[in-house]
Amino acid sequence: MFTPAISAAALKRISREVRAWRLHRSTGHTLGDLAEAINPIVRGWMQYYGAFRRSRLYPLLRRINTYLMRWARGKYKRLRGTRTFSRWWAGLCKREPDLFARWKWVRAF
Repeated sequence: MFTPAISAAALKRISREVRAWRLHRSTGHTLGDLAEAINPIVRGWMQYYGAFRRSRLYPLLRRINTYLMRWARGKYKRLRGTRTFSRWWAGLCKREPDLFARWKWVRAF
């Protein structure tokens, strides 16, 4: 039985591209700047590859969230503690649910 979904090769190519963004090194940018740069690209992937079996994209979208979390911990020293960071991230997701396109499908917390 054939079930259309993103291919392993396409997922690997996209993962390489996300890693090449080196988000955790962009501490000079704000969260809004990152959202502005990333959202059109990720939204396109979600529309194209997520038309069928969107669950195959979830690991990739979670990985992008992980990179953003690493960015926040690098930029804001006060967020290095796990409890403090968890509260901040949960509050951010609640305050600005439309900040990142992928939050419509995948939340970190």
